Order: sequence, then structure tokens, then C-alpha cells
Amino acid sequence: MGNTTGRRSLAAVAVAATLTALAGAPAAAGDGRTVAVVTGAQLKAALQAAAPGDTIRLADGVYTGNFKATAAARADARITLTGSSRAVLRTSTGGGNVLHLNGASYWTVQGVTLTHAQKGMMIDAAAGVVVDGVTVHDLTMEGVHFRTSSTDGVLRDSWIHDTGQDGRGMGEGVYVGTANTLSDRSDRVQILGNTFGPWVRGEAVDLKEGTTGGRVADNTFDGTGLTGRNFDDSWVDVKGNDYVIEGNRGVNTTNNGFEVHTQVPGWGCGTVFRGNHADLNGATGSGRYAIHAIDHSAACPTRVTPDNTVTGGRGLVNPGVPVTP
Repeated sequence: MGNTTGRRSLAAVAVAATLTALAGAPAAAGDGRTVAVVTGAQLKAALQAAAPGDTIRLADGVYTGNFKATAAARADARITLTGSSRAVLRTSTGGGNVLHLNGASYWTVQGVTLTHAQKGMMIDAAAGVVVDGVTVHDLTMEGVHFRTSSTDGVLRDSWIHDTGQDGRGMGEGVYVGTANTLSDRSDRVQILGNTFGPWVRGEAVDLKEGTTGGRVADNTFDGTGLTGRNFDDSWVDVKGNDYVIEGNRGVNTTNNGFEVHTQVPGWGCGTVFRGNHADLNGATGSGRYAIHAIDHSAACPTRVTPDNTVTGGRGLVNPGVPVTP
């Protein structure tokens, strides 16, 4: 990016970043540079100054504040915020979002820990956000929220646990869309290879009406701590259209494993379940099915393939839903 003569060598960038960190301020952003960050103030400044192609690299340590990014990157020049799980972002009060990507399209957030807040990560009106290998825990509400038509996002290889700690029966692991509206088109969000639980007090995955075309695959769910309040009695609740739910494994639920609901006519349709396994031993709810699609019909179908399996409970799927290849 930029002309060749204006580029720094990798060695010069590393030296500049180290010297700047020692001086107590982050390196300048832009032109694909690496910005070394060691304090909360530096992180806020780096988020504000970030430009396409930049990498913000966090040293291990605690970063206290409500952090927000608004700069959009590009698909061919992502902005990356990265650190190890020992780079811990937390609020001072336990309120608000630890990290808010507001219009910050094509960011990658990688490796860090988000904790001690109302919500871990809020993603608003941002396309192509990738959340990779993060740890999210000890929140009063949900872990990660794709909202306000945040399309083509990915949450992968992350661990979300101990959410919904205020006792209101909320605290989803990942929340896609907005309840009671069809205007939030957070479409094609993929939730891949994550570990949810224990003590995720709402559903691990809640896919709202108005959203479509996402994929939930190869995740592990431990429903220990589900409250059963606000119908939080399964690992996954699908209310959007044309989702694929595949290769997931779950244990410890209060009722069903996976659910599909029509909250709004024409929604909760076209979900495909394949290759999932549900362990329903210990479930005490009224359903106790691996897959519960109560609103299935010819006009609003749910497809369940025979490679889904279940142990315990009342069966693979509620009566009226066919199992077909």
C-alpha cells in the first residue's frame, strides 16, 4: 500500500514500534504498520487511528476501559487486533461493551480475552468481521453480538463461558440479529469450532428472525447453567431462515438440544440439521428432543438428516418432522 519508496522495512517497523512503546505512546497507524500497545490509553488511541492493513498488537496485561473502533478496513486490507489470551480487556465498572466495533468492517479480533462487562463484543453495521480464538467470560449479558445488519461475520475457535451473571435469564453466548424486528439483516454469519459453556445462562447460539443464510458448525456445547427463563432451554435456537446446523455436539441441557421457532410468520424456515449429536441425559423439560422444530410445515420446513444422533431424552426429533437424507 502506498508507493514503494515510502514503505518501511519490517526491521524498521519493529524498531520504531518498540521505541514508541517504551516512550509510552502507540506507533503511528496506516500503511500496513504494526502498532505495539501496552496500556489502555494506547489501545484507545490505536483503535481511533487504525487504517486498512494495520495490525494492533497487544502485550500481555490488563487493559481497562470501554473500547471502541469505528474505522472501516477492506476485504483486501483488514485491520487486525491481536494478542494472547493473557491480553485481557475489561471494563472498570462491569457495564457496557468491552469492545464495540461500530461500522468497523473487515476487522479481525484474535486471541485476546474479554471480560467484566455487560457484553463482551458488540458488532454493529460491520461487514466481514472475524472473531478468532478469543476467550469471553464473566458478563452480565451476552458474549458476542452481531447486530444492525452486520453481514458475513465469523466467530471461530473461541471459548465463551460464564455469561448472564445478573440472574435475569439472559446471557447468550453469541446473538445474531435483533428480536422483534426484521430490519436487522445480519446475514451469513458463521459460528465455527467454538466451545460454549459452562454457565452460559441463555442459549449458546441465538439466531434471530430477520437473519438468514448462516452456518453453525463443529461447535461444542455444555449447557450447565441454563436457567430455563425466557425459554432459554436449548443450546441453539433458530428463528431466522436457511441456516445450516452441522457437526455440533452438546451435553447438559434442561430440555431440548436444538430448537427452531417461528416468531414471525415466514421466519424460522429452511433450517438444515446434519451430523449433530445431542446428549440429553439429565434433561427434565417437556420436550427432551435432540431437535425440536415445533413449527415445521410444508411451507416452513425443517430438514433433519439421518446422520444426526441422540442419547437419552425422548428421541431425535419431535413428531411430525421427517428424517430424510
